[in-house]
Amino acid sequence: MDWKEYFLAALIVNIFQMALAFVIFAFQGVLPLNPQGFPGLSWDLAFMQVISFGTNTNLQHYSGEGNCVQLPNCTALRPGVPGLSYLSQMMAVQFLQFTSAATGICVAVAMIRGFIIHSKDSGNFYVDFTRTLTRILFPLCFVASLVFVGLGVPQTLTGYQITKTVEGAAQTILVGPVASLASIMQLGTNGGGYYGANSAYPFQNPNPASDVFQIFLMLLIPTTLCFVFGQLIGKKRETRPILWGAYALFALDLLIAFTPNFPVVGPGMEVRFGGFFSVFWTVVTTAATTGSVNTSLSGLYPLVILSAFNGMLIQATPGGKGVGVMYMVMFIVLTVFIVGLMSGRTPEYLGLKITARDVKLVMIAFLVHPVIVLVPTVLAYSTGAAGAIGVGTNSIGFTKIFYEFTSAAANNGSDFLGATANTPFFNISTAIVMFLGRFAPIGLLLALGGSMINRKRLTTEAGVRTDSPLFALILVGSILVLVLLTFFPFLALGPILEFFQGRVNGF
Repeated sequence: MDWKEYFLAALIVNIFQMALAFVIFAFQGVLPLNPQGFPGLSWDLAFMQVISFGTNTNLQHYSGEGNCVQLPNCTALRPGVPGLSYLSQMMAVQFLQFTSAATGICVAVAMIRGFIIHSKDSGNFYVDFTRTLTRILFPLCFVASLVFVGLGVPQTLTGYQITKTVEGAAQTILVGPVASLASIMQLGTNGGGYYGANSAYPFQNPNPASDVFQIFLMLLIPTTLCFVFGQLIGKKRETRPILWGAYALFALDLLIAFTPNFPVVGPGMEVRFGGFFSVFWTVVTTAATTGSVNTSLSGLYPLVILSAFNGMLIQATPGGKGVGVMYMVMFIVLTVFIVGLMSGRTPEYLGLKITARDVKLVMIAFLVHPVIVLVPTVLAYSTGAAGAIGVGTNSIGFTKIFYEFTSAAANNGSDFLGATANTPFFNISTAIVMFLGRFAPIGLLLALGGSMINRKRLTTEAGVRTDSPLFALILVGSILVLVLLTFFPFLALGPILEFFQGRVNGF
């Protein structure tokens, strides 16, 4: 396949899978494996959720364990808090978590093929897709699921159970196929949890060992793909700027998050893991665009949220599986072009001359993100949608809305709003943002890789050496300048302003 055929195949397959999941969500009330008796989701929520899971975002406007307050058959419900049946959790949520993760790895490899010497095409999507599922994701998730079960995460289809507490009160034990979902949600940088509280819920993340294991799974594939890049192009040293750049930015995020509030625990923070692991998880989950949480975002201090924004706005620290490498290559092309203009050298990467068309492609891919973040943020306030769900216009309120669309555009999925955003405006707007944030950059960067195939390589060392520590440092500086120039005014209205207001008020 050329890059157009590859992209079209990926797009059609993903849309078809989303359509299947939509049917399951909408009609779960009459489908099997629904011992709790959950009704089907509304059309706008089902539409939003299939795009959310299908784009590897996993933004959730529902509470996974549902709205049951007593059993059997959920005879008492909390209105406005939709839940999912076992069938929906397995055949829609987990299904799309596998396929969206596989798609990300496939398109990254397809783009890299454009930079390989003597490469003839972008490969075959269907072959790549099948191999990714059967040789990478299925085996790793099977092992990870067994580890989770050993650590105390439930894996059952027996339905919710009622037991009595030591005080004699009735308590519903919310169990299900949790371990299998937790494995692919973290390994595939999906982030969508079985429970509304995600990995802050004790059954999904029961102890510090499971907490560390989930952090490890989040970083595993995005980090590995940095090495895959060098391996595929036959120049392992070219892994250096990607890996060094990604983790230098990651270290900067950690520095921001832990200064100056560490080790203070904020109100509402999950005390089972303490301040360090709650903050560290937040940095990892946004750096790897996973989106899972092990504590309430509202319990974190503004600088931690600022660090989370950095991870989602850059998307390459190390980013999601596949897409993180694609974004880092995009930033490398931009950096090479800028350095070439400043030094008078030919813009060149891996022996390939960087043309005006290449620069246009990467610039459009970069600019897609701010457009789909900022426009709906403004619309949320101008249409009154933010006020309708009780979000104010102060710095905290702006941070929540800005975070919602930043998370959607970055295909991250963590958010402040949760099920309160289950309104037609937020369901439809975030669905559009997630779809564009996923497939527009992928299409443009596949076009970049496709344009490199059969391009004549330079025989002289006319370009900038891209495997040195100096270039990695310049790359990090370029990324920070590009992102800060684009988003700083909006960050200043949100977490930065919130931080200084807190300092003034003594918090």
